[in-house]
Amino acid sequence: MSSNFLNSIGLGWMDIGYILLGIIVLVVILLIVIIVQIAKTSKLKKRYEKFMQGKDAKSLEKDIVELYEDNHALKSMTDTNRQDIKKLYKNMELTFQKIGIVKYDAFQQMGGKLSFSLALLNENNDGFILNSVHSSEGCYSYTKEIKGGECEISLGNEEEKALNIAMGADK
Repeated sequence: MSSNFLNSIGLGWMDIGYILLGIIVLVVILLIVIIVQIAKTSKLKKRYEKFMQGKDAKSLEKDIVELYEDNHALKSMTDTNRQDIKKLYKNMELTFQKIGIVKYDAFQQMGGKLSFSLALLNENNDGFILNSVHSSEGCYSYTKEIKGGECEISLGNEEEKALNIAMGADK
C-alpha cells in the first residue's frame, strides 16, 4: 500500500504497518520513561515533605544559619586547641617526667634504709640526681647534673641504679 504523503517525503517504499509499529514501540518506551519519572518525582516529593515537616522556609533557613555558625565556632576552637596542645607538648619536654629512686643503707651500722638516690629527668634525659646520705652524725645531700643521660662526675652504685630506673633501663 502506497501513500501520496510518503511518496512526497521520499518514503514511498516503506510499508505503513512498519511505521505504525515503530510509532507504537516509541509510545510504549515514552510511557515507560514517564512512569519512571513520576515514581522518582513522587519519591523526591515524599523526602521533601519529610524534610520540611513542621518547618517553614524561614525557620529552616534560621536552623541552617545556626548550624553554619556552630560549625565555624567548632573549627575556630579546634585550631586554638591544636595550638595549645603544641605549647603543652613543648613545655612538657622541659618538665621532669622520669623518676628513679633507690633507698639504701649508707653505713652498715645504720638500719632502715634512710639514705636515697633520686634521679629526676626530662624527656631528653636532662636533669639531676639528688643523693641524700643519712648517718648517725646527720644527713648530707648533694646533687649531680645529668645531660643526655650521662653525668660528668662518676656515679655511685645507687646513683647509677636510680639513673637507669629513671631512663627505663632497669625495670
